[in-house]
Amino acid sequence: MFYRRKIILALLQLFDGQLDKIRLQKLLFLFTNKQGKAEYDFIPYKFGCYSYSANADMTAMVTRGFLNEDEKSFEKKDPTDYLKQLKPADLKLLQEVKTNYGKMSATALMKHTYINFPFYATRSEAAENILNKEELEKVSKAKPKGDKTVLFTIGYEGISLEEYLVRLLKNDVKVLVDVRNNPLSMKYGFSKSQLKKYCASLGIEYVHIPEVGIQSDQRQELNTQSDYDRLFAVYRQNNLSKTTSSQNEILKLLKQHKRIALTCFEANICQCHRKHLAEAIENLPSFEYEIKHI
Repeated sequence: MFYRRKIILALLQLFDGQLDKIRLQKLLFLFTNKQGKAEYDFIPYKFGCYSYSANADMTAMVTRGFLNEDEKSFEKKDPTDYLKQLKPADLKLLQEVKTNYGKMSATALMKHTYINFPFYATRSEAAENILNKEELEKVSKAKPKGDKTVLFTIGYEGISLEEYLVRLLKNDVKVLVDVRNNPLSMKYGFSKSQLKKYCASLGIEYVHIPEVGIQSDQRQELNTQSDYDRLFAVYRQNNLSKTTSSQNEILKLLKQHKRIALTCFEANICQCHRKHLAEAIENLPSFEYEIKHI
């Protein structure tokens, strides 16, 4: 079993085996916020901080018989003592979370996280009913707002779905342009249908333009930067020279929405075709904007 799932089971165990879903997400957020390297990342969502990945893990554990789920809560079904399986530092943090926040209701936990982590309240449907005017102003100030027209690029290698989405939100990206030829991924959240759904949940439009991607069979035996450079030389000659209509389509989206992002897999921009695609768009006659890799 993944260690991160043991943390969820141990958290439930501390609370007599059952927590409502909102409290569970908030307590898990407060726990991971104190970890050196968080087991889960979070996004600002309908009721504040929320982890799609944690929820997916809990759903998987329901399927496998470790948890029970109803409309409002999760219940630990597995009798195993998961507290004994945690690292000492994590056990201590979890016990501190129980001591400091264990008696708080879901509403009290929402208010606490909204006040102390206002960015995560920026998409909340409950904030206006929970916070006072001054507190709401802090939330409003925490909401990213971009005035300039910028063409961003972003890769998802090495980061969670939530960290990826937060980067988009913090840069006020309005449209995500998927430039993969084949938008499938073994990594949770990054196949086309999933990514489109998660972007939509945060008000980000998703567009797939496969014509400007590189086919999988061309991406074999890429071991050095020289290998990538040769691939991209072919890409510029055989693809970018023939896909100006798609590049102009992306430029039109940029002019219309002002802040869009090209996305592919690689974290290193020098090892991804999106760099060369962005440069080709930059060379179009009416491009007069900024490019930023995030």
